Amino acid sequence: MLKTPAIQAGPSGRAVAEQMNSDLLTAFQLHLNMERQAHTVYFAAALWCAERELRGFAQFFRNESLSELQHSAKFADFLIARGQTVELHDLPAPQQQWSMPVDLMATSFQMEVDVTTSLQQLYAFAERSSDTRTSVFLDPMIEKQTQSEHEFAHLLGRVRFADNQASALLLIDNELELGKFQPASMQTNPV
Repeated sequence: MLKTPAIQAGPSGRAVAEQMNSDLLTAFQLHLNMERQAHTVYFAAALWCAERELRGFAQFFRNESLSELQHSAKFADFLIARGQTVELHDLPAPQQQWSMPVDLMATSFQMEVDVTTSLQQLYAFAERSSDTRTSVFLDPMIEKQTQSEHEFAHLLGRVRFADNQASALLLIDNELELGKFQPASMQTNPV
Protein backbone atom coordinates (compact mmCIF):
# COMPACT_ATOMS: atom_id res chain seq x y z
CA MET A 1 0.00 0.00 0.00
CA LEU A 2 1.32 3.43 -0.94
CA LYS A 3 1.91 5.92 1.82
CA THR A 4 0.10 9.25 1.41
CA PRO A 5 2.68 12.05 1.39
CA ALA A 6 2.53 14.63 4.16
CA ILE A 7 1.21 17.84 2.63
CA GLN A 8 1.77 21.21 4.30
CA ALA A 9 -1.31 23.33 4.93
CA GLY A 10 -1.72 27.01 5.62
CA PRO A 11 -3.87 28.51 8.40
CA SER A 12 -6.97 28.15 6.24
CA GLY A 13 -6.28 24.42 5.82
CA ARG A 14 -5.49 24.84 2.13
CA ALA A 15 -2.59 22.79 0.80
CA VAL A 16 0.55 24.82 0.16
CA ALA A 17 3.74 24.00 -1.66
CA GLU A 18 5.79 26.52 0.31
CA GLN A 19 5.00 28.31 3.56
CA MET A 20 5.34 32.10 3.61
CA ASN A 21 7.86 33.76 5.89
CA SER A 22 5.92 35.36 8.78
CA ASP A 23 7.50 38.82 8.26
CA LEU A 24 6.69 38.67 4.56
CA LEU A 25 3.13 37.58 5.33
CA THR A 26 2.66 40.48 7.75
CA ALA A 27 4.01 42.93 5.18
CA PHE A 28 1.71 41.42 2.53
CA GLN A 29 -1.34 41.88 4.77
CA LEU A 30 -0.35 45.51 5.42
CA HIS A 31 0.14 46.16 1.70
CA LEU A 32 -3.21 44.61 0.79
CA ASN A 33 -4.87 46.99 3.25
CA MET A 34 -2.83 49.91 1.87
CA GLU A 35 -4.33 49.13 -1.56
CA ARG A 36 -7.80 49.09 0.03
CA GLN A 37 -7.10 52.48 1.61
CA ALA A 38 -5.95 53.88 -1.75
CA HIS A 39 -9.27 52.67 -3.19
CA THR A 40 -11.20 54.74 -0.65
CA VAL A 41 -8.98 57.82 -1.09
CA TYR A 42 -9.42 57.77 -4.87
CA PHE A 43 -13.17 57.26 -4.53
CA ALA A 44 -13.28 60.32 -2.23
CA ALA A 45 -11.21 62.22 -4.80
CA ALA A 46 -13.65 61.23 -7.55
CA LEU A 47 -16.52 62.55 -5.46
CA TRP A 48 -14.69 65.82 -4.74
CA CYS A 49 -14.05 66.32 -8.45
CA ALA A 50 -17.62 65.43 -9.44
CA GLU A 51 -18.94 67.98 -6.93
CA ARG A 52 -16.87 70.62 -8.73
CA GLU A 53 -18.04 69.60 -12.22
CA LEU A 54 -14.61 68.24 -13.15
CA ARG A 55 -15.92 65.24 -15.08
CA GLY A 56 -12.57 64.15 -16.47
CA PHE A 57 -10.86 64.28 -13.09
CA ALA A 58 -13.83 62.45 -11.52
CA GLN A 59 -13.66 59.74 -14.18
CA PHE A 60 -9.89 59.42 -13.78
CA PHE A 61 -10.11 59.03 -9.99
CA ARG A 62 -13.08 56.65 -10.22
CA ASN A 63 -11.00 54.46 -12.53
CA GLU A 64 -8.02 54.70 -10.17
CA SER A 65 -10.28 53.71 -7.29
CA LEU A 66 -11.43 50.61 -9.15
CA SER A 67 -7.84 49.80 -10.09
CA GLU A 68 -6.74 49.94 -6.44
CA LEU A 69 -9.64 47.67 -5.48
CA GLN A 70 -8.46 45.20 -8.15
CA HIS A 71 -4.92 45.38 -6.76
CA SER A 72 -6.14 44.49 -3.28
CA ALA A 73 -8.15 41.60 -4.77
CA LYS A 74 -5.05 40.39 -6.60
CA PHE A 75 -3.10 40.38 -3.32
CA ALA A 76 -5.97 38.55 -1.63
CA ASP A 77 -6.00 35.93 -4.40
CA PHE A 78 -2.25 35.43 -4.01
CA LEU A 79 -2.52 34.99 -0.24
CA ILE A 80 -5.36 32.49 -0.67
CA ALA A 81 -3.32 30.59 -3.27
CA ARG A 82 -0.51 30.46 -0.72
CA GLY A 83 -2.89 28.96 1.87
CA GLN A 84 -3.08 32.09 4.00
CA THR A 85 -6.02 33.81 5.63
CA VAL A 86 -6.58 37.36 4.41
CA GLU A 87 -6.76 39.90 7.23
CA LEU A 88 -8.88 42.94 6.50
CA HIS A 89 -8.01 45.84 8.79
CA ASP A 90 -10.21 48.74 9.79
CA LEU A 91 -9.61 51.62 7.42
CA PRO A 92 -9.62 55.25 8.50
CA ALA A 93 -11.98 57.57 6.69
CA PRO A 94 -10.15 59.06 3.70
CA GLN A 95 -9.40 62.72 3.29
CA GLN A 96 -12.38 64.22 1.51
CA GLN A 97 -11.52 67.88 1.12
CA TRP A 98 -8.72 69.64 -0.71
CA SER A 99 -8.34 73.39 -1.10
CA MET A 100 -7.57 73.11 -4.83
CA PRO A 101 -6.82 70.47 -7.50
CA VAL A 102 -3.04 70.78 -7.06
CA ASP A 103 -3.40 69.67 -3.42
CA LEU A 104 -5.45 66.67 -4.52
CA MET A 105 -2.82 65.73 -7.10
CA ALA A 106 0.02 66.14 -4.59
CA THR A 107 -1.79 63.88 -2.11
CA SER A 108 -2.36 61.31 -4.85
CA PHE A 109 1.22 61.38 -6.08
CA GLN A 110 2.52 60.88 -2.53
CA MET A 111 0.18 57.93 -2.07
CA GLU A 112 1.52 56.35 -5.26
CA VAL A 113 5.09 56.86 -3.99
CA ASP A 114 4.13 55.17 -0.70
CA VAL A 115 2.58 52.20 -2.53
CA THR A 116 5.70 51.86 -4.70
CA THR A 117 7.90 51.89 -1.59
CA SER A 118 5.73 49.24 0.04
CA LEU A 119 5.95 47.00 -3.04
CA GLN A 120 9.72 47.40 -3.13
CA GLN A 121 9.93 46.45 0.55
CA LEU A 122 7.80 43.37 -0.13
CA TYR A 123 10.15 42.41 -2.93
CA ALA A 124 13.16 42.81 -0.62
CA PHE A 125 11.44 40.63 2.03
CA ALA A 126 10.72 37.98 -0.62
CA GLU A 127 14.30 37.96 -1.82
CA ARG A 128 15.71 37.76 1.72
CA SER A 129 13.50 34.78 2.45
CA SER A 130 14.22 33.17 -0.96
CA ASP A 131 10.52 33.20 -1.83
CA THR A 132 10.67 33.07 -5.62
CA ARG A 133 6.89 32.64 -5.93
CA THR A 134 6.37 36.03 -4.32
CA SER A 135 9.16 37.71 -6.33
CA VAL A 136 7.61 36.47 -9.58
CA PHE A 137 4.18 37.69 -8.44
CA LEU A 138 5.54 41.13 -7.55
CA ASP A 139 7.63 41.77 -10.69
CA PRO A 140 4.79 42.94 -12.97
CA MET A 141 3.09 44.75 -10.11
CA ILE A 142 6.19 46.84 -9.41
CA GLU A 143 6.55 47.68 -13.09
CA LYS A 144 2.90 48.75 -13.32
CA GLN A 145 3.15 50.73 -10.07
CA THR A 146 6.26 52.55 -11.27
CA GLN A 147 4.36 53.53 -14.44
CA SER A 148 1.43 54.73 -12.34
CA GLU A 149 3.76 56.84 -10.21
CA HIS A 150 5.18 58.33 -13.44
CA GLU A 151 1.66 59.19 -14.70
CA PHE A 152 0.75 60.86 -11.40
CA ALA A 153 3.98 62.88 -11.44
CA HIS A 154 3.05 64.01 -14.96
CA LEU A 155 -0.47 65.02 -13.91
CA LEU A 156 0.80 66.80 -10.81
CA GLY A 157 3.22 68.75 -13.01
CA ARG A 158 0.46 69.70 -15.44
CA VAL A 159 -1.89 70.81 -12.68
CA ARG A 160 0.90 72.80 -11.02
CA PHE A 161 1.67 74.43 -14.37
CA ALA A 162 -2.02 75.34 -14.73
CA ASP A 163 -1.58 77.41 -11.56
CA ASN A 164 -5.25 77.06 -10.60
CA GLN A 165 -6.38 78.85 -13.77
CA ALA A 166 -9.87 77.60 -14.59
CA SER A 167 -9.36 77.45 -18.36
CA ALA A 168 -6.13 75.45 -18.03
CA LEU A 169 -7.69 73.05 -15.51
CA LEU A 170 -10.67 72.55 -17.82
CA LEU A 171 -8.30 71.63 -20.66
CA ILE A 172 -6.65 69.02 -18.43
CA ASP A 173 -10.09 67.85 -17.32
CA ASN A 174 -11.08 67.35 -20.96
CA GLU A 175 -7.89 65.39 -21.67
CA LEU A 176 -8.61 63.16 -18.68
CA GLU A 177 -12.16 62.59 -19.87
CA LEU A 178 -10.79 61.53 -23.27
CA GLY A 179 -8.21 59.26 -21.62
CA LYS A 180 -5.29 61.32 -22.95
CA PHE A 181 -3.11 61.84 -19.89
CA GLN A 182 0.06 59.92 -20.67
CA PRO A 183 3.39 61.63 -20.08
CA ALA A 184 5.46 62.68 -23.07
CA SER A 185 7.82 60.05 -24.44
CA MET A 186 11.07 60.50 -26.32
CA GLN A 187 10.67 57.12 -28.04
CA THR A 188 9.33 57.05 -31.59
CA ASN A 189 7.07 54.07 -30.85
CA PRO A 190 6.69 53.84 -27.05
CA VAL A 191 5.68 50.42 -25.83
